[in-house]
Amino acid sequence: MAQRRKIVLIGAGSAVFTKGLVADFIQSKFGSWEIALCDINPVILESVTRLAKKMVEQKNADIVITASTDRCELLPGADFVVTTIAVGGRHAWEQDVKIPRKYNIYQPVGDSIMPGGISRAQRMIPVMLEIAKDVERLCPEAYFFNYSNPMTAIVTAVRRATNVKIIGLCHGVIYGEKYLAKMLGVDVKRITTIGAGLNHLTWLYDIRVDGKDVHKELLDIVAKQKAHNEKEPHVRNFFNPLLEDKEIPHHMDNPLSWELFERYGGIPAVVDRHAVEFFPERFPHGEYYGATLGVDAFPIDDVLARGEKTYKDMLSQGETEGEVEAELFQRADGEHEQLVEMIKSLILDERKVFSVNIPNEGAVSGIPDDAVLEIPGVATARGFCPMHVNGFEGPMKDIILKRLPSVDLTVEAALKGDKKLWADAMMLDGAVTDYETAEKLVEDFIAEHKEHLPQYK
Repeated sequence: MAQRRKIVLIGAGSAVFTKGLVADFIQSKFGSWEIALCDINPVILESVTRLAKKMVEQKNADIVITASTDRCELLPGADFVVTTIAVGGRHAWEQDVKIPRKYNIYQPVGDSIMPGGISRAQRMIPVMLEIAKDVERLCPEAYFFNYSNPMTAIVTAVRRATNVKIIGLCHGVIYGEKYLAKMLGVDVKRITTIGAGLNHLTWLYDIRVDGKDVHKELLDIVAKQKAHNEKEPHVRNFFNPLLEDKEIPHHMDNPLSWELFERYGGIPAVVDRHAVEFFPERFPHGEYYGATLGVDAFPIDDVLARGEKTYKDMLSQGETEGEVEAELFQRADGEHEQLVEMIKSLILDERKVFSVNIPNEGAVSGIPDDAVLEIPGVATARGFCPMHVNGFEGPMKDIILKRLPSVDLTVEAALKGDKKLWADAMMLDGAVTDYETAEKLVEDFIAEHKEHLPQYK
């Protein structure tokens, strides 16, 4: 009888991830699996478990679904562990974005950098370290995949404080390739890219269709759009993450990203919604091409509302009688993309290349070996091997180097519970320009999130 492998999903109440991952395992028909679901909310866990079991039974898949609110019950024997948690949930995320507005600091996402992302790191890192230590104790040989943000800070902290070989995963590069394919009007399967950088600022700088460099073609498309825009101004679409529109994307929906492409020859994989937060000096008071970041440009309230709707729709599928809707079994966009293919490559030594967040280890020259970068990694039976990245030079690399010190201080602040380091991290980040404001922000964040900040008590 074939060995039944085991994957543990911590944070199974994630709005999209769990149903997408279960659907991918069902469709892959790759071996026998136990998918163990863990969430701290028993009501949500029960509903998600019911949905997962219905999906498996409906397709008669060789998958066993187990569940517990205690991860330590599930971790023994795990081959793979996946985290998709968000400490404090949507409310804490909302406050990370809105508290800085008291000081005229605006951001549209707040899950990676700037004051909101640094605050999120202070909540996330202690919990992620607890999980990592449990993995180290109960299933030390397991691959540990993290999808939680802030990605760079979390992976850095876990590798610094434990021996767990955590790998950070994000669908940003996948999204970027789909975006570029739509821009060029070609099937995404014809696109290849090379990208390097930090999570949410990964520069796609080598872009090809059928092996041919299409840098000039992209510049020509942007030039034509600019000429047409002068005659007939484009109505911006600030929030279209799934690329649902049939028409070719317009550069004015992501003006910073295309300006960077024209200047440096590389485009941020996840374009403006995330990229703007890495350049706060360009958008004082959140002023972004006639709009305000997080308010009417990539509005955070719309993001949260949409996430809540997706979440409730998923749970309702588990509550209703009868079969699960067929759409749940179709390949869908989301963070879970490529995970099954990645696992298969690791087990079978297929040596496929994926975009992963791992230590540099010489992949990009001139950047410290221990810096966690989002770079191409080969999935082998020995684990992930970073690929050497050629041609990543000039301002693109300089911008990444400039960003690393604030990540380092963010991690040290979270590990030590040091308010001064937290304030220093915000100063180095660049969105905060005076220390008094930085100190006030620290106190405001602690007052709001104190139940999730045990290291600051």
